[in-house]
Amino acid sequence: MRSPKKGQTPYWNSVLETLPLETLRELQIKKFRRIVEWAYKKSKFHRKLYQEAGLKPGDIRSYDDIAKVPKVEKSMMRDIQRKDPFPYGDALCVPLEEVTEFRQTSGTTGLPVYQPDTWQDWEWWAEAWAYILYAQGYRNTDRVFLPFGYNIFVAFWAGHYAAEKVGCEVVPGGVLDTEARVLKMQELRATAMMATPTYVLGMADTAKKKLGIDPARDLSIRRITCAGEPGASIPSTKQRMEEAWGAKVFDHVGATEIGAWGYECTAQPGGLHVNEALFLVQLEDIDTGKIIEEPGQKGKVVITALDRIAQPCIRFDSKDVAVWSEDPCPCGRSFRIIKGGIVGRADDITKVKGVLLAPTAIEEVVRSIQGLSNEFEVVVTKKGDLDDITLKIELLPDEEARREGILAHLREQLRLKTNLGYNIEVHPFNSLPRYEVKARRFKDLRKHG
Repeated sequence: MRSPKKGQTPYWNSVLETLPLETLRELQIKKFRRIVEWAYKKSKFHRKLYQEAGLKPGDIRSYDDIAKVPKVEKSMMRDIQRKDPFPYGDALCVPLEEVTEFRQTSGTTGLPVYQPDTWQDWEWWAEAWAYILYAQGYRNTDRVFLPFGYNIFVAFWAGHYAAEKVGCEVVPGGVLDTEARVLKMQELRATAMMATPTYVLGMADTAKKKLGIDPARDLSIRRITCAGEPGASIPSTKQRMEEAWGAKVFDHVGATEIGAWGYECTAQPGGLHVNEALFLVQLEDIDTGKIIEEPGQKGKVVITALDRIAQPCIRFDSKDVAVWSEDPCPCGRSFRIIKGGIVGRADDITKVKGVLLAPTAIEEVVRSIQGLSNEFEVVVTKKGDLDDITLKIELLPDEEARREGILAHLREQLRLKTNLGYNIEVHPFNSLPRYEVKARRFKDLRKHG
């Protein structure tokens, strides 16, 4: 597909992005049946999974039948890989000779999962990302800087190719350190970039403190696309990034095994569009497994990539938790919206002292309080039979005089927003871990005894 001319349309694919919901649902059912039939014929893993469930592709006749298809979890993929056809194992649906791309998951939740893609799959990845970038205002007039280490983790690889597909000029900043990246963006007058929220804030901090550069004043970045963490959908974190860079910040959500399936548009309706042309996204009640169609109720995100063939992603339990929005987006897209983005992960949302806690709620509080640095860490432990929760923070260097007031405000907001009391530890500025890719700030040590 050639990129639309600037100003011609606000949509990358004006037909699919504005399809009536009934027509879109018909397309999804047709594509879903096709990918299930493909996996049943080509994948030993999927065929065994479906046969054990007593399911044949022909059994899927309606949208309600989709729920009969067994879900797949990351742990299942780990179990079947590292064997012939090496290293992908029984889920591979094409000859090894047709695999042109290797990526793997970050491994933050265990042994990495390998992801093979054909060239057709990789074109699909770029197309999914093109929807995202075009919806966020990227055009052929943009010079896009990619400040991430190009490696075996997928990160912004597909974002790079999609930016080229949209017509942008792309500057890869892979082996440069943070200071060199900032200087290169300044030298080339880059207009856009993509990074994790943590690194966006970290780059701004480095620019100011080590280079004397104010990104909002001295650089030309006007749009930033974030991924890897929920921060860009958390109002206080988004505000910090936008103020630091003088740029609009947009969120997106995806995964190595799934693809880039959700994105914020320029209307910024307080949530993320689901790319319903390329993905089937369902919310499932965490306790009962019932499919949730109504707005306002939290559910686990179960995703099917409708067009990915080398290693199909069918009814994948992402462990992400989301809520359908009740309102359509003013941008005119018919794609549904998940309100507030990803609100947490099913394996992170946990009870502490009998209260259900999502780590994103803590981030919203910390990042909303002036005088605190961008970094924090939460540690949950067990003392005897009682839960104990500690929040580690940093005061900014010139805020020591306001210490007691800041801490009092922090405790008040934490109690108000999370219904919990915390042990607050103030650490020296710059002593907590800094991250370039995915940050792991929430540590529940109760699970390890």
